[in-house]
Amino acid sequence: MKSKIKVLVLLIIVIITSVVFTNRASAQQTNVSFQVFYDQLSPYGEWVNYPNYGYVWIPDAGSDFIPYSTQGHWILTDFGWTWMSDYSWGWAPFHYGRWNYDHLYGWFWVPDNVWGPAWVSWRRADGYYGWAPMEPGISLSASFGRGYDSHNDHWIFVRDRDIDRADLNHYYISRTDQDQIVRRSSVINSTYVDSRRHTTYVTGPARADIQKVTGRQVNPVAIQDNNKPGQDLSNGQFRIYRPEVMENNDKEKKPAPSRITNLKDVKQPSERKVTNQQVKVNSTNNNKAGQQPNTVNPQKNSNNVKPLPPPNSNPPQNIKRERQPDNVKTLNTTPPPQNIKKQQPDNVKALNTTPPPQNIKREQQPNNVKTLNTNPSQNTGKEKHSNTAKSSKKNKKEQQKKSNAAEDIKKLE
Repeated sequence: MKSKIKVLVLLIIVIITSVVFTNRASAQQTNVSFQVFYDQLSPYGEWVNYPNYGYVWIPDAGSDFIPYSTQGHWILTDFGWTWMSDYSWGWAPFHYGRWNYDHLYGWFWVPDNVWGPAWVSWRRADGYYGWAPMEPGISLSASFGRGYDSHNDHWIFVRDRDIDRADLNHYYISRTDQDQIVRRSSVINSTYVDSRRHTTYVTGPARADIQKVTGRQVNPVAIQDNNKPGQDLSNGQFRIYRPEVMENNDKEKKPAPSRITNLKDVKQPSERKVTNQQVKVNSTNNNKAGQQPNTVNPQKNSNNVKPLPPPNSNPPQNIKRERQPDNVKTLNTTPPPQNIKKQQPDNVKALNTTPPPQNIKREQQPNNVKTLNTNPSQNTGKEKHSNTAKSSKKNKKEQQKKSNAAEDIKKLE
């Protein structure tokens, strides 16, 4: 009996030990350092050592890039309005850390270890919703009470009924109108407390308000953890890589980017080349025609090579044919357009390859006018023969007159 109890106790200990070991192994897999940011984002931008912030990341996303605006849209989750990015690297800069703007280098990202649905501030105006990236070092309570007049150009506004559109970038309010909208807007300070991560998020517009203005049901999307960098939205679930990022430990090797660009060597946004961002269009964003980076535009081809027309296609009507010299005959298998008049010189007769109709009478030319002959080489012999015949006939008449005069003289004698 005692031996059975000992075996049972040993079995329980083994089970407990295996469970604890599995949990520790799982925790080790999900806990990462800042090195994951440095390694994963290096192919898509430059890491620089920025004053007061340390290592920051400048994306190669084009001069018109704006965080939480370019290549993405909002989806409602259990944590509030969450930014769904179309960039393959969007799982990191739009859910960890904060964004700031430099007038020389454009937008840059400051890493942090706290995950969130989107680190933005929300505002509402009559008929509009707006958001702007939260600056580094600003808490939620501070963002609720700050003035925004000096940062009006960082806000993005849409009409309240368009906030959940998949093609959201087509509905942004123009910059000329948003200054007035910001001034008459108010802060949305609703929050959600994530007990698992011990973090508070700004949720944005209320679900009931969106359903009221849109007139349709808005169902939150469940968030599921992904085991590798990236994000995907399918089957009503938003799968995203969101590991627990550990702060730097002095006992371990300090994380750092493998390649650091000197700040003075960073080009301005308009001069930087756009890196292949591997833009991902998910199944819920079919209405958005996202432009792939490095896509060749045939209308801007530097060689100006026009594509060949498809077989049996008609030639363009605006192409002018080069005029042939007057002494060259062109073979034309198609009849000329009826509305085009050929202008011939007044002293040149057009060649006609077909015989004239038999029922048309030729006008009699005056006796003292010689007709022009377009082929003088063929008529030269005829003209010579005609002149010779006339001269011989004239000589005969003169000889006849002389002979008649001689006969008259003889008779008189």
